[in-house]
Amino acid sequence: MKEKLYQGLIELTNGKQSSNILQNIAKAKWSKRIIPSYMKVYDINLEEVSKKPQQFSSLHDFFTRELLEDARPIAQSPSTFASPVDAKIESFGRIEWDMTFQVKRKPYALQDLLGNDERATKYIDGYYVVFYLSPADYHRIHSPIDGKVLRQYTLGNKSYPVNKLGLTYGKKPISHNYRQVTELKLADGKQVAFIKVGATFVNSIVLTNRSEHWKKGQEVGYFSFGSTVVMLFEKDSIEFTENVVKGSAIRMGEAFANML
Repeated sequence: MKEKLYQGLIELTNGKQSSNILQNIAKAKWSKRIIPSYMKVYDINLEEVSKKPQQFSSLHDFFTRELLEDARPIAQSPSTFASPVDAKIESFGRIEWDMTFQVKRKPYALQDLLGNDERATKYIDGYYVVFYLSPADYHRIHSPIDGKVLRQYTLGNKSYPVNKLGLTYGKKPISHNYRQVTELKLADGKQVAFIKVGATFVNSIVLTNRSEHWKKGQEVGYFSFGSTVVMLFEKDSIEFTENVVKGSAIRMGEAFANML
């Protein structure tokens, strides 16, 4: 019961007033007293964390924790995509001709997700993958591949649940959520859309890298509380690796697709 209540606080609460209250709680100095119970509820592996629990200034500071440098080996092949986050693979597959794809059996319009019809057409008949981050996960975001940043922009002004219940029963929770879109141009000339979706009540996606060129494994930002990443690929540009299975866990740096 305690775990469900805790998870409800982290993921499902919504509304501007509750958002502000919960953000203030998470960032308050006294919230560091919550860290031990948070670690216990979510079974956090402290051996890979860069600081000791008592060194964090708040619950938010712990939630956005950094890991030891060698905690997440990066898939080395230049033609391999590395997972940008620690997550579960919520869904993956081909982007249909009518510019929609399925997340938990619900259709999502590609043009809504990207906010632009012309950009959306580039990914028709390509592939998508959805990475879902739980409150237990490491919430720093890393570049999945070497590439040139063509554009970055923000869409949406409110966040809805991006946990499993929200993805199943929410009204367009991904396409209408607050999100930041990065489009990368790869060495082979193909483009990739890298969409970072804000959590229920926080609307916080912090960019830590604004350089024109991203290097695979390089940190590019972090989420405040549970969130989702969606990646879109052009037609005939990738094939998923064997470890890409719906519902399976993946760690940042692990291979999930190869360029064709």
